[in-house]
Amino acid sequence: MTYQPFHIEGADRPARWLVTCDHATNTVPAFVGGGTLGLPEVDMARHIAFDPGAAGVARALAQALDGPCITSNFSRLVIDPNRGEDDPTLVMKLYDGTIIPANRHADGPEIELRLNRCYRPYHTALAELAARRNDTIIVSIHSYTRQLRGRPPRPWDVGVLYAADRRLTDPLITRLQAEPDLCVGANEPYGGHLPGDAIARHAIAHQRPNALVELRNDLIATPESQAAWGARLAPILRDAAETAGV
Repeated sequence: MTYQPFHIEGADRPARWLVTCDHATNTVPAFVGGGTLGLPEVDMARHIAFDPGAAGVARALAQALDGPCITSNFSRLVIDPNRGEDDPTLVMKLYDGTIIPANRHADGPEIELRLNRCYRPYHTALAELAARRNDTIIVSIHSYTRQLRGRPPRPWDVGVLYAADRRLTDPLITRLQAEPDLCVGANEPYGGHLPGDAIARHAIAHQRPNALVELRNDLIATPESQAAWGARLAPILRDAAETAGV
């Protein structure tokens, strides 16, 4: 079977919304270490390898918004599509206390192989989807672990990340904060976008309204909870876009 580094659902859906999931899976293609990074299954099931639950939310959200969804099909530990090509964390050698054996000696040719077989095809497909309309809004779905090793628990249920373009994110944060059962983080659990990351490349560089939504992964651990969050976020995002006038 031919390896496919991304999956697209709803390519023909007409809405202006484009939902992305950069860290959708923990897949290691056969051309990388024979299909393994040298980590035990318990580590490959952790947040260090992908964003648990995020892909299900992204698909449900895209369906509710009637727009397409693109998901990666390679682990963030193979190569991280949410980093610029020159970012030193593009191929992680250590993540949350875990050494990545197959990455310890990853050199230029190995990284170029992963760029050409995984990273660049994903971004090419994302760029084509984003360009299908002149008024595309990009929403990127991620998840995060409640607690990193040796760190205090994170209190937020959901976070919204932003950089300079806050047209959509400001009203989105306000709208989420109006939900009585949610603890909402602004640029939490991380600071805004990194230079050259997926949002910077496909949204900010083209002046497209955008938001990166981070969900705590224990809240989206089941297909039912993923579908529920997708359905919940859709009207909230529409309200935020209307408020923003974008």
